[in-house]
Amino acid sequence: MNDQIIASIVAGAFCLLICYIASERPNSESARALTALGDRLLAVEDGDLVSPPPAIVRQNMPKLAAAVDTLFAEVRASIENAQALGMYDPVTSLPNRLHFRSEADKLLGGAAAGSSCAMLFVDLDRFKMVNDSLGHARGDQLLIMVANRLRVVVTAEVAEGPGKRPLLARLAGDEFTLFFPEITSVSDVERVARRIALAISEPFELYGHSVDIGASIGVAISPDHGSSIESLMRAADIAMYRAKALGGGQHCLFNDELAADHQRKIDIEKALTEAVQRGEFVLAYQPQLSLVTGELVGTEALLRWNHPRDGLCLPGSFIPVAESTGLISEIGDWVIGEISATLGNWHRDGFDRRVAFNVSPRQLDRVDFFSRLRHALADNGVPLSMVELEFTETAAMRASEAVVVEIAALRADGVRISIDDFGTGYSNLSRLRTLPLDRVKLDPSLIADIEQSERARVIVQAVIQLIKGVDCEIVAEAVETSAQADILRAMGCHTIQGFVFAEPMFEDEYLGWTRDAGSSRIVA
Repeated sequence: MNDQIIASIVAGAFCLLICYIASERPNSESARALTALGDRLLAVEDGDLVSPPPAIVRQNMPKLAAAVDTLFAEVRASIENAQALGMYDPVTSLPNRLHFRSEADKLLGGAAAGSSCAMLFVDLDRFKMVNDSLGHARGDQLLIMVANRLRVVVTAEVAEGPGKRPLLARLAGDEFTLFFPEITSVSDVERVARRIALAISEPFELYGHSVDIGASIGVAISPDHGSSIESLMRAADIAMYRAKALGGGQHCLFNDELAADHQRKIDIEKALTEAVQRGEFVLAYQPQLSLVTGELVGTEALLRWNHPRDGLCLPGSFIPVAESTGLISEIGDWVIGEISATLGNWHRDGFDRRVAFNVSPRQLDRVDFFSRLRHALADNGVPLSMVELEFTETAAMRASEAVVVEIAALRADGVRISIDDFGTGYSNLSRLRTLPLDRVKLDPSLIADIEQSERARVIVQAVIQLIKGVDCEIVAEAVETSAQADILRAMGCHTIQGFVFAEPMFEDEYLGWTRDAGSSRIVA
């Protein structure tokens, strides 16, 4: 509660009490005591909650003076408790973000000229799985255990070195931070980061469960990576995300490469927000060839960004940023609208070539995705048999039962369903067997070395047999040579897509290429 509000309540209560006492004991000595007490209470408005009641009050009204002492003590305690709640994390009792920023600013400001400081940003790996599986109460207990292990590391550092004590805090969620106001070398800080990663990697015993998590740690050094707490926290945060991208359970030191990469992502995000409105996206079409019949059996629509400065950009340069920022949903809506309009025109012209396109995991999270897709296709008069949806392996495995039901309904109505980039994620084989699928596309990394590597051929052969076991067509992407195509044909691969026979083409070029190819057989 605001100090002034508390003071006003106290003053008001005592004014009533004084009036009551004055009415009951109207002698002159008591009147002077009450006047003095009134003056004392008015001092509360100036923030004075410490001074004792006047001596005349103690002499003439000892019980009232004692009551005033007790009430002021309780008010001071309440204010202190409120301040503590505002400055410390209630779960771990560590300083919170506000307290950390304030104290770290003081420490940084008091650092000697020419000295170095260090900021460590600690983010737990797989913590969300603990919350989801064991509940938030158990998650809070785990956070307390993590905080205690971090305290042990800090205490050990204080014992081993003469420097100032590091500042440890919990920022939010599963994020912790440490600020070292004085370091002797970068290697010492990295040693601490490794110690933290090792400490958090040890299993936690949590109410009969052995919980394995890890920590991704970003490290930033002052003044090289920033001269303010804000800039150091930003640099350490960027480094932490790189550590997490590398698999977690490790630390990463901020550097110029990370700074440039982060700025590039910011620039891409800013440009992407306007790319759809400016009409900067285009679709390219790459044919797919049957290794069984030698005929064209389909096409994949591939997204391209016609960047105003950098020219034509491939998806790998901007899709990860779009995914992380949520802009992929807007881009995905554009793709659906563009493909629906294009397929509608093709169908009216008697060209009923099936086209596949990718669906982002974020699009699947939208409750209206499937209805919007159906409406877009229906509004343009597109038969569902002309559409093929591609889902990444990870998205397919994690899809909810409701999403699987929607996919199955589309498949029953004629849409073909594919898993894209198979072999790069985690697949539950029993789930793979029950998913409504028509095709599985091998990730390009699987077939890149099949000409030179016996081990690569063994792996691809095993994957092909696995896919055949779930009764799906096998498609190989990024096939670049006839030798690769021959090996895949011998292994039993059904369809290929790649530069070996056709590059991605824009619509006019693709339609012309298709007319020239006609229904003739094409030798890969």
